[in-house]
Amino acid sequence: MKIGMAVLAAAALAPMWAQEMRLPANLEALSAKAEESVDVTLDATMLRLAAKWLPDTGEDAKAKKLIAGLEGIYVRSYQFAAEGEYTKADVDAFRNQFRAPGWSRIVGARSKRHGGDADVFIKVDANGTIGGIVVIATEPRELTVVNVVGSIDPAQINDLGGRFHIPGLDLTSCNNWRRESK
Repeated sequence: MKIGMAVLAAAALAPMWAQEMRLPANLEALSAKAEESVDVTLDATMLRLAAKWLPDTGEDAKAKKLIAGLEGIYVRSYQFAAEGEYTKADVDAFRNQFRAPGWSRIVGARSKRHGGDADVFIKVDANGTIGGIVVIATEPRELTVVNVVGSIDPAQINDLGGRFHIPGLDLTSCNNWRRESK
């Protein structure tokens, strides 16, 4: 799975509560083994700074409003020279955090042919509000974790559809689900 696709999936779905996600201790060791790595850390301060550059009118105003609800965007992606430089146990240490109450795995894709998989976990509170998201994508020589922290209404993503490289989304059914779960 490519990094851009994982980032888009995370941004298009919803945010996550950072204090509940711990990066496993072995992630730093995996970074040292990686032939190539990407480490994106946009905390609240950096996001506010970026938002200041956006005008308060038009589509940019919608993007600015969306950014205002974020506390951070974190991406860790590692490409390895050979297969077997990380194990399923390395990834499972991270995945197991999302078996806690309130978390649900909404996507689980596995490929025996290519040896890759992808998981999307969300947290929903008692009111049916989406409170977090984590995307974990693996291939035999690649591992990517995406964490978007903060509060985003899916309708905000829909408003930005077709702009800023965000695809147009039909979230009509998502809005109905949200209303019914309250």
